[in-house]
Amino acid sequence: MTAERVWFITGTASGFGRALADAVLERGEWVVASARRPEQLSDLAEHDRVVVLALDVTSPEQRTAAVRQAIERLGRIDVLVNNAGRTQVGAVEETTEAELRDLFELHFFAPAALTRAVLAHMRARGSGTIVQMSSVGGQVTAPGFGAYCATKFALEGLTETLRDEVAPFGIHTLIVEPGPFRTGLFRAGAAYESAAMPEYVDTVGPTRAYVRGNHGLQPGDPAKAAAAIIAAVDAEDPPLRLVLGEEAIGNVRERLAAMADELGRWEALGRATAIEE
Repeated sequence: MTAERVWFITGTASGFGRALADAVLERGEWVVASARRPEQLSDLAEHDRVVVLALDVTSPEQRTAAVRQAIERLGRIDVLVNNAGRTQVGAVEETTEAELRDLFELHFFAPAALTRAVLAHMRARGSGTIVQMSSVGGQVTAPGFGAYCATKFALEGLTETLRDEVAPFGIHTLIVEPGPFRTGLFRAGAAYESAAMPEYVDTVGPTRAYVRGNHGLQPGDPAKAAAAIIAAVDAEDPPLRLVLGEEAIGNVRERLAAMADELGRWEALGRATAIEE
């Protein structure tokens, strides 16, 4: 067993997951590093404060086994980071039922299941943090990102509700909403694309071009994102949402302003729906 915090991080082969694992280890804390292909974590496996586990987060059996093994080997899970995910591009009409369900399995049902799997343990200890790696797409949409945004919106709604349910037990929740960061999310073969329809070339076409042409050009630094996430987890009064990157912050501010404006313009009509006694 260990006295330092134990971070259970999914999707640690690259991107935010790997950056966060590195940052946690630099602090002298422990990492349960998981990936579908654990051989990708061979260098992490050499670290004496790392437990490497094979985990396809969409597998119920592997989820149960991974949480059990982490607690058996290290005695605790202090921070769960649901990070595993991918990009998907396609108009709503282009996205098949199977594609939509597969993305929800990865981005929503898997994090929800892992969250449930650690809650009893955290409640018993009277502390813990659940970190959901969402996206600015959890608040702001763009043509072609309908399925992706839908999964993130769902995860954020679940987590915001969870916050009020588990706060009395000393458990915190953190939703991380990064904008474009220099991860492997847009690398060739990493971003899934639904079959394109010519009818959407003008609306979804620019999104496809953006994803295909911006790998390695994103302005965000994953190492700085990891440091920001740790700072939020460490905070005495941690936020529910942590928006990362100037572009993401600007987009969220624009959305909030647009929502407030629309609410004001249609408020009278909305209020006029009450039953008149």
